Amino acid sequence: MPNSHELYQKALSVLTSQGKFYINLGLERVQQLLELYNNPQDKIKCIHVAGTNGKGSTCAMLASVLSHAGYKTGLYTSPHLVEYTERVKINGKDISQDDFADLIFDIINIAEQNNIHVTEFEILTVLGFIYFEREKIDFAVIETGLGGRLDATNIIKPLVSIITTIDSDHTDRLGDTVEKIAFEKAGIIKPGTPVITLKNNKGLEIIKAKALESNSKLILADDEICRDYETNLSGLWQKTNLSLVLESVKLLRNQGFAISETDLKKGLQNVSWPARFQYIEKMNLILDGAHNPNAAKLLRESLDVYYPDKEKIWIYSSINTKDYKEVMEILFRPADIIILTKSNSAAAVSPEILKEELLSKNSACQIYTTKNIKESVNTYLRIKTTKNTGILTGSLYSTGDFLTEYGNNKNLYRLN
Repeated sequence: MPNSHELYQKALSVLTSQGKFYINLGLERVQQLLELYNNPQDKIKCIHVAGTNGKGSTCAMLASVLSHAGYKTGLYTSPHLVEYTERVKINGKDISQDDFADLIFDIINIAEQNNIHVTEFEILTVLGFIYFEREKIDFAVIETGLGGRLDATNIIKPLVSIITTIDSDHTDRLGDTVEKIAFEKAGIIKPGTPVITLKNNKGLEIIKAKALESNSKLILADDEICRDYETNLSGLWQKTNLSLVLESVKLLRNQGFAISETDLKKGLQNVSWPARFQYIEKMNLILDGAHNPNAAKLLRESLDVYYPDKEKIWIYSSINTKDYKEVMEILFRPADIIILTKSNSAAAVSPEILKEELLSKNSACQIYTTKNIKESVNTYLRIKTTKNTGILTGSLYSTGDFLTEYGNNKNLYRLN
């Protein structure tokens, strides 16, 4: 009889099979499946978060604050870095491999019996709602997977909707203009439900129009609200995410939920969200999943502030759905050293293609190419000096590969 880990691996094999691993936006299939489970999502108090950048950090901060305030808090995010179980947490603890496997098999069986052709993300979304309802949580913080309007998570009736920074990404699915992308993100706004976004967000007029149409109160967050608060997540952009969290806490308090100042500050100081300007102390290496132009710009700005006098050594990879040409142009400067590599993703861009692109721009950088993350890290460790700071970026797949390779050595790194 298979042991727990073998069952978990078997569940992953079925979940990630060719018949499940694809994107098919729409709500009909997930609605049909959830109805067969008596709509667990309707029995949960939810906070829904969409946006191009900052969703995960915002969700992690909110979940940490609510947990510290004494609420049993679920967190549903994507993608994962090392294990699928990271996507579904309660009070910071991942769902067990046993519970994950049992639910995966049950959901797939029910879907097949009822001829519902669900995708991987839809299965995981249903799993999250079933698990949270079964565990009787007080709150669920839910991150959209892609877009918002047609995202599988958009079947909830949240207490509040949050829209983080909007920029160009997934243009093949969400549209080729900021306005079209904002329209998709604003699709999470529900009738009469407050929505919080940034006062200087791109596509703000689209969000305002949707809020007005939905009779939803629109709250515009400003960095000024952050003056008396700090989070242990690094990166200049975290102040923007923090402003959304603080406005959300203010709104929840007004709705009658008890969140003390002490618990708020403790939650912000103790939040953990790997691969977002995460410092690997013993390697002098920063992990950051920046994979689109806006995130790259914010990463470069943060490095210039935090490490102005350090020479930069980059470990860079990308997948082929990202605008790696513009990202590399934003990140790299002539004095930088660049180690090009590839993640284990089937969509990873060849390091040789990345190098060719760099050379076509007459790059004066010193360039290395490597076959995988381990080889790239070994190259970095060989060439780095006390004058350097290392940055591994370009894809969450590559940061996940790093944590898979090195993450079990607890003395090697610390999470910010």
